[in-house]
Order: sequence, then structure tokens, then C-alpha cells
Amino acid sequence: MDTRKEELKSILKKYGQEHLLNNYENLDEMHQKKLLDQIEKINFELVKSLYLSTKEENKTGKDKIEPIEYMDKFKLNDKYKYYENIGKKAIKEGKLAAVTMAGGQGTRLGHNGPKGTYDIGLDSHKSLFELLCDNLKEEGKKYGVTIPWFIMTSKENNKATVEFFEKHKYFGYQKDKNIFFFMQGELPMIDTEGKILIGEDGLIKLAADGHGGIYESLVKNGMTKKMKQLGVEWAFIGGVDNCLVKMVDPVLMGIAIDSKVTVACKSVVKANPHEKVGVFCKRNGKPNVVEYSEITEEMAEATDENGELLYGESHILCNLFSVDAIERMGANPLPYHVAFKKAKYIDKDGNLIVPDSPNAYKFEAFLFDAFGSVDEMAVLRVKREEEFAPVKNSDDAGVDCPKTARNLYKKFYKLD
Repeated sequence: MDTRKEELKSILKKYGQEHLLNNYENLDEMHQKKLLDQIEKINFELVKSLYLSTKEENKTGKDKIEPIEYMDKFKLNDKYKYYENIGKKAIKEGKLAAVTMAGGQGTRLGHNGPKGTYDIGLDSHKSLFELLCDNLKEEGKKYGVTIPWFIMTSKENNKATVEFFEKHKYFGYQKDKNIFFFMQGELPMIDTEGKILIGEDGLIKLAADGHGGIYESLVKNGMTKKMKQLGVEWAFIGGVDNCLVKMVDPVLMGIAIDSKVTVACKSVVKANPHEKVGVFCKRNGKPNVVEYSEITEEMAEATDENGELLYGESHILCNLFSVDAIERMGANPLPYHVAFKKAKYIDKDGNLIVPDSPNAYKFEAFLFDAFGSVDEMAVLRVKREEEFAPVKNSDDAGVDCPKTARNLYKKFYKLD
């Protein structure tokens, strides 16, 4: 252990992170080993470049933003059946897998546990995980297949998630054959001086690397390899908090196959010009999503000759990718975005510091940043009330909360 510690000390000195071992002697043997394991895994060059990126000016203003073409699912007319039949054939042949991003906790909902275990208040008291599973089983039965389900957890909630599935007998899915868990990546949090933070447990303070880490996590954890072994060619990636998500959509799949694109996404039209959502666009000629904070008032309100918003297609985290595209996108990390957060930490003298204002940088990759690596992708507008009922806020917020999701779910499935 001492030899290993000394070797790591020299690496820490090179990057000015020697403080990470300040409290080492006060840890028990298990935590000492964990800390050394953590230090060994850190890409210090990446941490250094991430810190430097916090000093750079936002350059997005120089990008050329243009509207993107889209199809409306309910205005496809004769093409609807055409695309649907192509998609149905592929699904029946076992070419589709579902991927659910479920690395978050239900803290904002007042729930102590993984968000996927949250009960939105239906009479059945089913969790978000079970609601999603019900939909997958129903669709599988329709096409005579069992759709492989890949669930991305985090270090924070992996154990609790797996135990929840075990307790509920995997909701009828076969363990190790049709359901696969894998963990998303993490990055150290750093202070305003570029120093990596130590958490209350004496270990490095890590934070999930955002939904953009999905591609790299799928590849690194061998999930894309598993998909190919199962004969899967397409993977639908969605979030666990949308209880109306349709992971199996033959029309979307048919459009992707027929258009020969490797990415096909769903959108819903913005509720109003200034709704705070990211919208699909072309950025410097490539498909992308522009955040609401980047759109000027003039752009937000601009309409076409039919009175439709030019930037009105909201990104709802419902995306279909070819497995080959996921592997390409996962070969290299996406650019990271910085968020300034409040974070408790242990200082160099071993004292717990509880800040009352933001003090630390957290780095996240966004899934849609990978869109720029393809020349074209398909965007399919769907109906909000049929496919988008997210649970992000507590009921106090009155929007995207358990109450609104529950009402949309009950209305869609005629449970009233």
C-alpha cells in the first residue's frame, strides 16, 4: 500500500492535487484503499482542461443557428402505414432494444431512493420502473418478442435499483437474459482554484457526468457488444421520469431505416414561444439542440408561412440510435458543460465546510452534443399528451410534477 501511495503522491504533486492525501491517515483501511483506487482512475489531464474551460468565454453566440426540418407523425397520411410496416418488421426480427437513463435520485420529489422507484400516485401504486416495464411487455407481446432492456444507473443508486428489481422479481423480465444494468461515469467536482474536492466520507467528491455520458458508458460497460450479440441494431434511449415514454415506436423506427439516418428523435411542439426547453435546430449546418437561454426573443417568436414556430420542436429526450452510431459516439468523450453548484467538502485541515453559496464546478455532457457528429437525422413531432409526462419537480411547481404526469397517464390509458 505504501509503495502505491508514494507512486500516486508523485502524480498528485505534478498536478497540484497533493491535498487529496491530507486526511489519508485518519481513514480506515477500506477507505484508504478506496481513495487510492479513486486517485488511480482520475484522468488528471482532463480535470486540468475542464478547470481551464471554466475560464473561457461562452462562444455559442458565434454559431450559426437555423431551423431544422421535421415530420409530424399525424400528418404523414399514406406514409404513416409505409413507415409503420418497415418498423414493425424490424421489431419482430428482434432488432430493437430499450435503454433507460435512471441514474438520478428522487430528492427533488421528496423521495428517498432512485427516481425510478418513485410512485407517482396512481391507484395501482406502480413505480416509474414498473410503468415503463408494463409498456415494454405489452409492446413485446404485440410483436412476439421480448425487447432487451438496458438500464443505466449511477454509483449512488445502482445497489438500491438492483435490489428494487430483485424484490419485484424483475417485473416479469428474465434476469441476465433480457435486462441489463450498467453504471454511468463520474467526474470529480473541483473548487474555484481547480482543486479536487474531498467529500464528508474522506473520499473524492464525484458527480455523475450527465446524460451525454450514455454513449461512453454503453460502450465501456460492454452493452453495445451485448446488443450486437442479441442481434439488436437499434436502441431507443429515454429517461426514467417520463411515464408516457414510448420506447417501441414502429413509425419512428421505419422513418430511420427508410431515410438511412443513424439518429431519429421525437419532439413535441413548444407550449408557447418562451417555454424553457431546448429545441432542435441546425448548428453550423449540423443537427443539434439549442438551449432556450441561447435563443433571442426574436428567434423564439419567429414563425413560418403557416404560423408555426421556426424553433418550436422541443427535445424531450426520446431518441433512437443505430448501435453502430452509439459505438462511434462513445469512442470519445463529448464536450463537457460546467455548472456552478453548492457542495459540502472537507478542507485541508480536515474540517467540514458547508457553503451557503455555490463554490464548486460540476461537469456534465449533454446527449444532444453527439448529434453534430451526423450529417442528417430525422425529427418526428408527436403529441405531448400521448408521449411526454415527465416527473421532474414536486407538486408545488405545478408543472412536470407527479400530479400533471398522473393526470396525463390516467387520461391516456382511460383510467378515470
